Amino acid sequence: MGDEGREYRVEELAAEAGVPVRTLRYYQERRLLPAPRRQGRVAIYNASHLERLRLIADLLDRGYRLDGIEELIAAADEGRDVTELLGYEWAAATPWAERESAEVSLAELDAVFGGRLTPEVIAEAAELGYVTVDGDRVVINSPRLFDAAVQLVRAGIPLRSILAMSWELEAAFDRMAFGFVQLVRGGLPEHRAGDPSPDELDRLAELVRRLRPLARTVADEHFARAMDRRLSRDISEIKQHIRPTRR
Repeated sequence: MGDEGREYRVEELAAEAGVPVRTLRYYQERRLLPAPRRQGRVAIYNASHLERLRLIADLLDRGYRLDGIEELIAAADEGRDVTELLGYEWAAATPWAERESAEVSLAELDAVFGGRLTPEVIAEAAELGYVTVDGDRVVINSPRLFDAAVQLVRAGIPLRSILAMSWELEAAFDRMAFGFVQLVRGGLPEHRAGDPSPDELDRLAELVRRLRPLARTVADEHFARAMDRRLSRDISEIKQHIRPTRR
């Protein structure tokens, strides 16, 4: 008998799909998996759950991020054809942010920050998407941002201040990303009804590929110019408050 009629407990399904149980539960929390059938207190999964896990693994291998996978699966649950959606190069565009992650224990993480971690700090970092907490383990979703935070803390900047600045940066760069997407979408012909055609999405994906390095250059240069302006003003203010010492 094939997999179609087979049923699995959570450990069996995780083993069959080749993922840790905690990852399976995480997908379920994010509603990437359909709810299992309950047999008393035992969750029972079937072939559709295994197929969904294999689809998620395939999409991750292709470069999709989990938020993009959520959108695809939501569309599939609404009755749209996932294979058709996968053909859209826009959805398959290479992620801009790094996809590598690292895993440490809460104790190790606290030691790195010199015992400054609190449950509130961890919760805020998780809300920002910088970490994912699973019991006493913490997945660092962006090692580069993590390393930067460590260096800032070692330079004497409070961790709370870094998180507060992170909210400002997330909002500022979200506005920049929105502007860039609107700029690119302006290159598409007006589409009055229904979803964009595959040809239109292919053209959009090509624009993104061509403009990706330019967008990074523009963002970097604008930030550098803003820092020059800000530091110039601050240095002037500092000089005004420095009094020459008398001999």
